[in-house]
Amino acid sequence: MGFDLYQHITDRIVSELEAGTAPWQRPWVGSRFAISHVTGKPYSIMNQMLLEQPGEHVTFNQVLAEGGHVRKGEKSKIVVFWKWLDIENKDTGETERKPLLRYFNVFHISQVEGIKPRYDAPLPDCVQPNEQAERILHDYWDREGIHVTEGNECSYAPGSDTITLPSKDRFLSTAEYYSAACHESIHSSGAEKRLNRLIKNGFGSEPYSKEELVAEIGASFLVNMVGLETPESFRNNAAYIASWLKALKNDKRLIVSAAGQAQKAVDYILNNPAEKPQHIENEGNLA
Repeated sequence: MGFDLYQHITDRIVSELEAGTAPWQRPWVGSRFAISHVTGKPYSIMNQMLLEQPGEHVTFNQVLAEGGHVRKGEKSKIVVFWKWLDIENKDTGETERKPLLRYFNVFHISQVEGIKPRYDAPLPDCVQPNEQAERILHDYWDREGIHVTEGNECSYAPGSDTITLPSKDRFLSTAEYYSAACHESIHSSGAEKRLNRLIKNGFGSEPYSKEELVAEIGASFLVNMVGLETPESFRNNAAYIASWLKALKNDKRLIVSAAGQAQKAVDYILNNPAEKPQHIENEGNLA
């Protein structure tokens, strides 16, 4: 039986959830992103979860090309990507483009000798308030005409296109406020007139768990991007972890799909919209 990439990814995520850690937070808390040693660009959200350390990552061949070597006994991590294939439809004779998930192996720069980091930038300091976060959120809310109001809970109502947030003085930290604001903004990106992602299901259902997974992954990416990540800025309670575990164990493709949806949501909020998926009915409030 061949290597099952989807199962490998899911097993990694499940093992960390079972240990009580949401894997989309560990690489980012108090640090910068995992990036390519060659380009300096951050890896995708999916790969941020698969790579255990922030900082530069390099392939074995890239290490050799620069005259370095991987230390004996060091193990690589996988980085996944979509490869588009042109496949002929036997019924119609037309060529169709289909995505195929592929991977390659990388090493963290600390596992390598003989080459130095190229992008060893200092870590950003947390600030109050965060001007970049304010600009990103308000640009998105204003552009999309989303109504933002104060209330006793954090939620997004698709019917009225309204995000509800408690006042800032009710949050324990600036990071927690922006985490909540980004979480609900990710939900709002799934509205019918945007990315058509939201579904009609109640709390505790697997589709609901997936949407919460998308919102949490996307929010953690945005909050880290503006330099405000802290361990307290996550919903990492037992109820959420239990629901995610159940959903992940029932669908080995779920984490790849959720990370992809989170990437599209982040791109949309940053005014770089991803291609709209097929219509899915949306209804009800999301936390």
